[in-house]
Order: sequence, then structure tokens, then C-alpha cells
Amino acid sequence: MENEHKKNGFMARPSLASKMVSKKGEDQQKKPTQIQMTDGVLIPNKNDNHVFNSWRITFFLAIAMLLFLTIAVPDPYRSIFLVVIKGAPTTFQVTVLAIIGAIFIGLFAGLGAVSKSRVVNMISGVYVEFIRGIPLLVQLIFIYYAMGRLFRIEGMLAAVAALSICFGAYMGEIVRAGIQAIPKGQMEAAIALGLSRGQAFRHVILPQTIKVVLPAIGNEFISMLKDSSLVSTIALSDILRKGREYISRTFLSLETMLVVALVYLVITLMLSRLVGILEERLHKNG
Repeated sequence: MENEHKKNGFMARPSLASKMVSKKGEDQQKKPTQIQMTDGVLIPNKNDNHVFNSWRITFFLAIAMLLFLTIAVPDPYRSIFLVVIKGAPTTFQVTVLAIIGAIFIGLFAGLGAVSKSRVVNMISGVYVEFIRGIPLLVQLIFIYYAMGRLFRIEGMLAAVAALSICFGAYMGEIVRAGIQAIPKGQMEAAIALGLSRGQAFRHVILPQTIKVVLPAIGNEFISMLKDSSLVSTIALSDILRKGREYISRTFLSLETMLVVALVYLVITLMLSRLVGILEERLHKNG
């Protein structure tokens, strides 16, 4: 009987030990939670009631404040608004041209990041790390003022170049993540059907990647529009520059900056909703 108990005890201990080892293995496999922050705006989606309701309250409150100030207190808010809004075309022109340039740069950077060539892969990685480590304002001043000593660079060209180069690095990471999000079986299946690697990438991988990264590109467009306010430092007449010029004439800094902030807020919220609609349609169409 004693031997039987010992046997049972011996059999029980391995069972308990195996549970402990299994539990320890599960704990080792658990990865720490990673919190990622971004300077992009929250995209209002109808599926997320909290964000969507917050967007609606903020958007209509900003519209109401802007209308109240320009109608109820026309002097000085209406005149400020009429001056500030003249800078909107320049803001949009810089942003649209820069986002086009950033997409092209980001496409090459993203392709380089997934390239099997170690040289190309290294060049892409160095570009991304180098550009992302330097503030946009420093890049803008360097291109316009420092390089302006060697070459004649117009303000618009410097602004578009700086924004394109800076956001191209972020676009490169977006494209890389989009390509890596496509299952590897897609490439293998395309090659098995007789397509070359290049044809498989152009006709199978890239179209799916575009669909994946479109919402992120829309978010970057909004971030770029906000950061385009930095071009006022090189005398481009954007929204912020028009406001600063008005302040220099009237010294109404509080009133002017309030209108400038509300104009940027309304434009940003409108664009974020458009990106949200795009995401909803992409999700609906699969």
C-alpha cells in the first residue's frame, strides 16, 4: 500500500510540475503591452460612438463659435476672418503638392525597406531614421536659408520640398507596414500561377497594399496640413502668416489667434471626417 501511495505521489508530482512548467511557459510567451502614440487626429467612424460623438460636438461647437464671433462681434472678428481665410489657398496648395511628393518618396522608401538587397534596404533605413530624427522646422529652415546660400530657392519650393522629404519618411514606414500586412501566400500563389516576382508585386501585392494604406495616408494628409503652418516662418502667406501680419498691424493677438485656431480646427475636423468616410467605404467593400 505504501508503495502504491509513493507511486501515486510520484505520479502526482510530475503532473503538478508539468502544470507549473506550462504556466511558466505561457507567462514567458506573453509580451508586454505596447502603447503607441501619434500626432495624427482621431478619425471619426460611426462604428466608434465615443470618437464620432466627440467629433460632432467639437465640429459644431467650433462652427458655432466662429459664426457667433463673426456675426455678433464683427469688429474685429469679421475683418480678422476675412484676412486669415485668404491664406487658405496657399495652405492647401502647399499641403496637396507636398503629400504627392511624400507619397512618391514614401513608395520608394517602403519598397526599399522590404527589398532583399541589403544595400537598398540599408539606404532606405538610414533615410527614414535620419529624417525622422530631425524636426520639420529645422529641415525647412535648412532648405530655405542654408541651402538658399548656394541655390536660389523660392519659398513655395522650399516648403513643398521640406514637407515632402519629412513626411516621405513616415510614408515609407506606412508603405512598408502595408506590404508586410499582405499574407506571404499571396506572392507564392501568384508565382505558382506563372507570374514573375515583379508582375506579382505590381498586379497582386501593390493593389492590396494601396487599399490598406489609404486611411493612414489620409491621416498623414491632415497632419501635414497642420504642420504646414510652419511655412509661415519663410514668409509664405498661409493662414498663420496672414494672422501674424494682421497682429503686426493691429496688435490684436488674442482675437487673431483665436480665429486662426478655429479656422484650422474646422478644416482639420472636416478632413478627418472625410477620411473616416473613406475608411467606412473601404471596410464595407471588403
